[in-house]
Amino acid sequence: MRERAHVVIVGGGVIGTGIAYNLARLGMTDVVLVEQKRHSYGSTGRCGGGIRQQWSTEENIKLAKASVELFEEMNEELGVDIGFIQGGYLIPAFTEDEVAAYKKNMALQNSLGVPTRYLSNEEIKEIVPMLNTEKMMGATFCPTDGHANPFAVTEGYAKNARKMGVDIELFTTVTGIDVVDGVVRRVRTDKGDIETDFVVNAAGPYSSLIGKMAGIDMPNRPYRHEILATERFRHFLDAMVISFHHGLYFSQTVRGEIVGGIGNPDEKPGYNLTSSLDFAVRMANALIEFMPQFRNVNVVRQWAGFYDVTPDAKPILGEVDEVHGFIQANGYSGHGFMLAPIVTRLIAELIVNGKTSMPIDSMNMRRFRDKNMVHEANVVG
Repeated sequence: MRERAHVVIVGGGVIGTGIAYNLARLGMTDVVLVEQKRHSYGSTGRCGGGIRQQWSTEENIKLAKASVELFEEMNEELGVDIGFIQGGYLIPAFTEDEVAAYKKNMALQNSLGVPTRYLSNEEIKEIVPMLNTEKMMGATFCPTDGHANPFAVTEGYAKNARKMGVDIELFTTVTGIDVVDGVVRRVRTDKGDIETDFVVNAAGPYSSLIGKMAGIDMPNRPYRHEILATERFRHFLDAMVISFHHGLYFSQTVRGEIVGGIGNPDEKPGYNLTSSLDFAVRMANALIEFMPQFRNVNVVRQWAGFYDVTPDAKPILGEVDEVHGFIQANGYSGHGFMLAPIVTRLIAELIVNGKTSMPIDSMNMRRFRDKNMVHEANVVG
């Protein structure tokens, strides 16, 4: 392992590897990425792979739209098949308040170039014929939303970063960060120390622990979210179906499985990765409500991952004011994979050029101190 690097990235998921790749792409290869397990071990490898642009805040819409454009070119750019399918996201409304909110969001999305439209129940059936629309009051739908393979994207980033000269140290644990006179100086690991000018905190649900090592109290906290996969079926579902009303999402993978999850509003923050019977029961009941034909479907496996949740459900991006060289790329609140392509480019630009091609100041951590927050409403709880 190098004893010195201009940049040390903490975290080997899609965000960390994406930043490593984009730094190298900009000519910065004096980089070490440190990951305590293996690539995609954390939130990246446990997510549903969804990619959507239907948000309630301008920042997230712009980031998501830019990411979709990069996902569309990623097979050629990285030389891997990421399995990107644009079957759209279908978001049903169940109350008058939801109808009003979704139409307001749709107007904002449209103004920013996202082709969301509002569907009647009859039009919903044209997209997902098996869906039970009895309690629905229409839905928003964006045809350029979709899903991709998080493992393929992460490995594609890592493979190309290595080719360009980035060092990636797996099964290496960060044990400390040395800050001298308000400036990052060193990252300590169980395999040796690395002198450095920049530390990128891309540790996902563990990012608040990394922050503490540098003397920074971060507001993001890990929350368990569970997910399951069914037996395989012949392809019948193009769209991702997501309900903020139920805290539910599900889609069909290219292999034919139904993959989805449902939130638990009573979940407490912490590092619990166990699977629960309660989740399996709630998810089964919800799936049957949405698609009664699922009643006799077999569940093959279930697992848990973390949402790295911030108070406003938007990411923390950029350098902290208190420590020069300590860069944040975390707090995605369950949506890091879908925002990764553009966010990782912007963080690399910030380090190499000192500025970004899209503004990220409103997502700096100082917004929590200044109480300058606009909450993102479109999150599966």
